[in-house]
Amino acid sequence: MLIDAHAHLEMKEFDADREAVLGRAAAAGVDYIITVGTDIKLSQKALSLASSYQNVFATVGIHPHEADTATQENLDIIAKMARHQKVVAYGEIGLDFFRDLAPREMQKDAFARQLNIAAELNLPVVIHDRNAHDLVLKMVEESGVRRGVFHCFSGDYQMAEKCIALGFYISIPGTVTFDKTNKTSDVVKNIPLEWLLLETDCPYLSPAPYRGKRNEPSFIVHTAKKVAQIKNLPWEEVAHATAQNTKTLFGLPL
Repeated sequence: MLIDAHAHLEMKEFDADREAVLGRAAAAGVDYIITVGTDIKLSQKALSLASSYQNVFATVGIHPHEADTATQENLDIIAKMARHQKVVAYGEIGLDFFRDLAPREMQKDAFARQLNIAAELNLPVVIHDRNAHDLVLKMVEESGVRRGVFHCFSGDYQMAEKCIALGFYISIPGTVTFDKTNKTSDVVKNIPLEWLLLETDCPYLSPAPYRGKRNEPSFIVHTAKKVAQIKNLPWEEVAHATAQNTKTLFGLPL
């Protein structure tokens, strides 16, 4: 059993062969895929995909890169979508002070407002955090939201402990398979297995055997095996445990 806790199947990179991608995922033992919305259009597309495939679930939200689109009208549309039965979380939301594709004050405002919406809807949140660790943690703590995941985790072990203390899971991407990922490996080694999820973030961040190529859900096997190697556990145990964690967080069918 495997679950890809964070994919972007709705993106244009999969328009030509989405069915084949889903077929390869099933053949690799991937039971469920969470496809993650990042703006109005892609959230709608994610929800459409989730409605079309039994094993695909969606999240909806406005990514920090798109913070300038977080108008009240658009947030109302997202909130309405979030009530759909195939939507399992609110996100991807957060702060990105690395690429700074939207003004930081605008990012902070969009993040705060969406945390409030998630709290009102009683949905877990999917957090994007890049070069903004302290502020993201502060805003999450102040929001009162205590359920969610820090996707594509880029912090250190001390930060991971703080996330877990707030009730958040740590999601490990394919970059853990790269040679120079000592910080991520340290997090994986020291964080209890019951707080870890696995993700592809496809089409981005392909694991080592496919580095530089389009990522897809079937490749999550390589991430599971690397995490198992770091934790000195059978990879099947890691796959099963992280899948159960994902089901618990998102309320997926058992």
